[in-house]
Amino acid sequence: MRVDKYLWCIRYFKTRSIATQACKKGAVKINNVSVKPSRDVYPGDNVTVRKNQITYSLRVLDLPASRLGAKLVDIYRKDTTPAEAFEHLELVNYSKTYYRKKGVGRPTKKDRRDIDDYIDGEE
Repeated sequence: MRVDKYLWCIRYFKTRSIATQACKKGAVKINNVSVKPSRDVYPGDNVTVRKNQITYSLRVLDLPASRLGAKLVDIYRKDTTPAEAFEHLELVNYSKTYYRKKGVGRPTKKDRRDIDDYIDGEE
């Protein structure tokens, strides 16, 4: 089975075209080698997928016939992603909110209109 189709079938990507683009960009590796979308995947292969700043690692257990329901995905793959990858994502999200709280800084367009209405009401 093609690697882009496999990643789509086990729900790592929403569409096959997105999976194909990820392969072309080099975000998908099989046994630590970047692959084209047409590369076949076999049971026992280690697949690495870089998506949303997380490097997912998985082992192919079997090949599905078609796209699966979310509950059946674990039959066809074993997730070997380390917990540190998810902790790193939490740190990145926390650092974004640490420097600037929502609502602080330049006023939004709505805030500006509210301020103008308030000033016009006083005069």
